[in-house]
Amino acid sequence: MRESFTAVLERNRTLAGEFATEPYEAAWAAEARWFVRTLERTGAAARMRVTTQVSPDGLHWCDLDAEREIAGDLVSWESTGFGGWLRLKGVVDAADGTDAADGADAPAAKVMIYLALKS
Repeated sequence: MRESFTAVLERNRTLAGEFATEPYEAAWAAEARWFVRTLERTGAAARMRVTTQVSPDGLHWCDLDAEREIAGDLVSWESTGFGGWLRLKGVVDAADGTDAADGADAPAAKVMIYLALKS
């Protein structure tokens, strides 16, 4: 019988500028699937881009795959060829690529981020 577990890495967190999720130890798993649920976007044309990262020890990180833009309310993708630890790093900025400005118009996204693992 296969084992599975879904970890909630971010719950109702508002992201702005650069961010990284909490790391999760996934060495036991053979499959990993990310789910990013966008609850709310604020600011002028807010966009979110993320990259899956891997680590041998949960401290030092490198990119596992290419950056992807999170468009829509719920986005999912599979990560393969990982070992040890997983996390997402990313950025929330304006669609024109400018940095987040202070104030009410600063780009931000309120999200839930899940990591589903299967042995």
